Amino acid sequence: MPQPTGPSVAPRPSFPNSVVVGLQWGDEGKGKIVDLLARRSAVVARFQGGNNAGHTLVVEGEKVVLHCIPSGILHQDVLCVVGNGVVVDPEIVRVELERLIASRGPVGPDRLALSDGAQVIMPYHRVLDACREDALGGEMIGTTRKGIGPCYEDKVARRGIRLGDLLDEATLRRRLAAVLPEKNRILTEWYGQPAFTIDGLVAQLQPTVALLGPYIQDTVRLLHRALDQQQPILFEGAQGSFLDIDHGSYPFVTSSNTVAGAACAGTGVGPKDLHIVVGVAKAYTTRVGSGPFPTELEDDTGERLRRIGREFGATTGRPRRCGWLDIPMLRQAIRLSGVTHLALTKLDVLGGFHPLRICVGYAGQDGLPSRPDAQSSLVPVYEEHPGWNDDIADCQTWDQLPAAARAYVERIEALAGVPVALLGTGPGRDSVIHRGAPLDAHRVRSVI
Repeated sequence: MPQPTGPSVAPRPSFPNSVVVGLQWGDEGKGKIVDLLARRSAVVARFQGGNNAGHTLVVEGEKVVLHCIPSGILHQDVLCVVGNGVVVDPEIVRVELERLIASRGPVGPDRLALSDGAQVIMPYHRVLDACREDALGGEMIGTTRKGIGPCYEDKVARRGIRLGDLLDEATLRRRLAAVLPEKNRILTEWYGQPAFTIDGLVAQLQPTVALLGPYIQDTVRLLHRALDQQQPILFEGAQGSFLDIDHGSYPFVTSSNTVAGAACAGTGVGPKDLHIVVGVAKAYTTRVGSGPFPTELEDDTGERLRRIGREFGATTGRPRRCGWLDIPMLRQAIRLSGVTHLALTKLDVLGGFHPLRICVGYAGQDGLPSRPDAQSSLVPVYEEHPGWNDDIADCQTWDQLPAAARAYVERIEALAGVPVALLGTGPGRDSVIHRGAPLDAHRVRSVI
């Protein structure tokens, strides 16, 4: 049987494969957790979403924001894969790649592979996204206007353009000829926008395709080669569980499945190859954009959380809505993804808040209702817990944390029913406390 082509990956010891997903409305700090877990992974594979996600890392005092390339790219010996479930804006990837090369050195096809089956976000997708959002007026969904939704629409309608199509100009022109008449009619007649031409789009794409061409590969074969060699793979999700197109607060959601099960469809691996699911949640809750938010704090406390936590979107810069931790929501997200370990981030932000509150339920309601209209009218039932005043950024072990901080985490763990394995204590890359048995100490049974 011929061997698959593509970047070679150095053999590594057998190790559980893991999935990292967000358990809230995104912005939970997944990038930092992926960066941490990538240190013991051979491959980091992104499986859904697009550049509407932003993963922020602070490395040696430098802020690094990635929107499409997986966070594992900061590790020289890790292969990063952008899977077939991701929608890719080639221009965004080109800019990210050029910035990484300029600041951190060469990043060749041996370190980054883009799926030839990933859908391409075209310029007309971005224009359509913005026009539709503007047309909604006061009923805006709150999209990032990056063209994500329209691109996924074309994928499902079987009229999308894939990265592999960019490698052959004749194929690209044929695909554009099939889709542009409809797009141009909508843009010109409905929204008063100028039409796109095939020649113009091809010319616009050519410089980017010339750079990205060597990175576009059959990533399904590449990942299965890594599996055959028992190399550990980390599957990186974007956004959060309640932005999932099926399980989120619809219609205020993203256009892809954000739960752990999407790692299979979005990369081409089987369920038996997922062993650990790390769910990431903030020690409180935030949300960008419209939609229900039962524990939202529209007062000085919410504003203080936003200011201290620097809660502004990595992709759009929009201020995030802030509120207390919502346990029914957290438990639902844990069930949806089969979470085995929790990573609780931004615990340090809560220093100086007295008392701390945790939503443990809703008045007259058993659990989190699925309908967003029902979610909008929920009345949270809170537990109050003592706060702490200490700055915990320098705490490196569980025992160094203030007693009140430990009690807060232990209560979350008891309510969630899943062990808290990682604690974020500051914005730095290594401001993390490993609690209990480390994630790399043993193989956990398959969760799916």
